[in-house]
Amino acid sequence: MKFMKLGSRPDTFYTSEAVRSVSSEVSSDLIVQVKGSRYLLHKFPLLSKCLRLQRLCSESPETSQHHIVQLPDFPGGVEAFELCAKFCYGITVTLSAFNIVAVRCAAEYLQMTEDVEKGNLAYKLEVFFNSCMLHGWKDSIVTLQSTKEFPLWSEDLGITSRCIEAIASKVLTHPSKMSLSHSYSRRERDDESCNGAESRRHKPPGKGWWAEDMAELSIDLYWRTMIAVKSGGKIPSNLIGEALKIYADRWLPYISRERHVNKQVASDSDSDSDSTFEITSRQRALLEAIVSLLPAEKGAVSCSFLLKLLKAANILNTSSSSKMELARRVALQLEEATVRDLLIPSISYANSSVYDVDLVITILEQFMLQGQSPPTSPPRSKLGFERRRSRSAENIDLEFQESRRSSSASHGSKLKVAKLVDGYLQKISRDVNLPLSKFIALAEAIPYFSRLDHDDLYRAIDIYLKAHPDLNKSERKRLCRTLDCKKLSVEACMHAAQNELLPLRVVVQVLFFEQARASMGSGKVTELPSNIKALLAAHNIDPSRPTTALSTTASIPADDQWSVSGFRSPKSKVSTLRMKMAEDDLDESDLQSEGLGRTSKFKAFCALPTRPKRMLSKFLSIKRNSSEKN
Repeated sequence: MKFMKLGSRPDTFYTSEAVRSVSSEVSSDLIVQVKGSRYLLHKFPLLSKCLRLQRLCSESPETSQHHIVQLPDFPGGVEAFELCAKFCYGITVTLSAFNIVAVRCAAEYLQMTEDVEKGNLAYKLEVFFNSCMLHGWKDSIVTLQSTKEFPLWSEDLGITSRCIEAIASKVLTHPSKMSLSHSYSRRERDDESCNGAESRRHKPPGKGWWAEDMAELSIDLYWRTMIAVKSGGKIPSNLIGEALKIYADRWLPYISRERHVNKQVASDSDSDSDSTFEITSRQRALLEAIVSLLPAEKGAVSCSFLLKLLKAANILNTSSSSKMELARRVALQLEEATVRDLLIPSISYANSSVYDVDLVITILEQFMLQGQSPPTSPPRSKLGFERRRSRSAENIDLEFQESRRSSSASHGSKLKVAKLVDGYLQKISRDVNLPLSKFIALAEAIPYFSRLDHDDLYRAIDIYLKAHPDLNKSERKRLCRTLDCKKLSVEACMHAAQNELLPLRVVVQVLFFEQARASMGSGKVTELPSNIKALLAAHNIDPSRPTTALSTTASIPADDQWSVSGFRSPKSKVSTLRMKMAEDDLDESDLQSEGLGRTSKFKAFCALPTRPKRMLSKFLSIKRNSSEKN
């Protein structure tokens, strides 16, 4: 960092009885009071360089020995005034990026300009500022940061705008050489010298050397600087996104580390002092500013970072527009998210749920709005076939091809999002305060074709049933409405067949499809009657399709994992079915819709003693005989 020394005399200021004086053979005749401090000085050296002091002395009455001048609104305080006074006495003063703004504002306040004396302090400071401060990277950053203490003076003098322009121009100078590995200052790079010659004792800076240094700026200065950088159009959007992430990690505690926030924490924050409210308001404004700076390009920032911003926005209770913008941005990259990313704490007093499910539903709605299927063919040209195709028509074809590609990509994204939502349902279903309506809304938000199998969905339903044992029969039916038994694996079917919490209709479906699949898997497909084949075809059962085994993860507690003990025993399935028959009544319409025939025949099927496979053949023979009679 550069510095400048002015004056040659030694420092002769001293303090005596709370009064600052200067050693001199000439008696003092001027008393200056600056923000509670008292200075005993001389008129001649000060008035010869300070036009304001000249005017104040001429207006104030003279006492027996001293003129008394009061400067209550002096910018920079006693430190800046003392530097200006020492300059007037010719005492050596050192100026750098840390104090140049304060001294420049003080010199302007005292009117130490060229009109009073050639080579005055204001002129010397301007030369040093333009020739050295604006040419050095770290000097520009420190100088800009120091302007926040004197915002009005810095704006009037053009210090803030010139620093922002200098920083932005340095960032835009060599965008092809940048890397976001380390801060420019942390590489201990020698700054550019006053005449612009650079030191050769460092490696060339890489991409993003500016991000960590700029993260030291306050949010208003950072926002203005980033706007200037973005308006240059030379920095890739992913570098802008990485810079914003570095800044958020630096200033937002909700981003830099994971914190469990619940309603008790929000309640404590509400009861804190005004200082806590001020900090929260400042962080809220900071977050909204970061959201406004996010690049428009998809993938400029990671989905995980966007969801962290959304969590912080929820905690800080930012504006609804900021939340919706973040939700829309998350929806564009939702396939990149993880279940942990979607666990947004709920701080609303309207419900007692642990997680904010409404926000995730909003994200899913935004996700489903994108990637709509394109038209089957592009619009025809109205100029006729005999004319030459215009460039606009070619553009229409290109846009059509792009839309088809984006549509196919969105299908793959929906497959990933379906797995993500089912995993999210498994996590939140343990919440005893989660309403059934929200669980169903999340489960039904995913299109049917996006779930290649329903094992994860069944696991989530099973966990929800265990966590909510008070659900009645109607609510359990609503819960299982999205579940498709044809898409369950063998292991899931065996678990569902003896699940006492499932509705009777689901258990019947599971038993039927499992037995039909087992019969066809044993090589007896050709022996099945035509009506059973038609029934299987109506339910899109493909016996050649291999079943997928469920994966057990460490994140699922032991009591939620499926046990395979006793699954191969027919008695377990039949006893479960008998128990459910005792507690539930099955509608005849439900039975007929599944192709099981009349109620009496179904009861005969449920009365299987110990060998369901043998009785299934009897059931099939009954159906065959009835068809032959007809």
